[in-house]
Amino acid sequence: MSTEQKPEPIEKELISSLSFNEHLEIEQHPELRGQIDKATVLGNAHRVKVGIVFQDDNGLKRVDTTIWAAGTKFICLKGGVWIPINRIKEIII
Repeated sequence: MSTEQKPEPIEKELISSLSFNEHLEIEQHPELRGQIDKATVLGNAHRVKVGIVFQDDNGLKRVDTTIWAAGTKFICLKGGVWIPINRIKEIII
């Protein structure tokens, strides 16, 4: 039985200081790619912030921000902050 960890809120400006070096397998939302694509459109067209729940090397985090771009391996937030897609659990729109 697994216990669901509550994500620690974090400011977008602190994400660049986080570590993503460990190889972790995390359970991702089955529609994650669709969530990312929808959040990117909302961010660019309407400046809508979304909740991003992700795992760094130290635990589960959540940031509420705008997604500006999405590639195959990373998403880019305002200010040039990057989060690896393989560490994202879900996007809350």
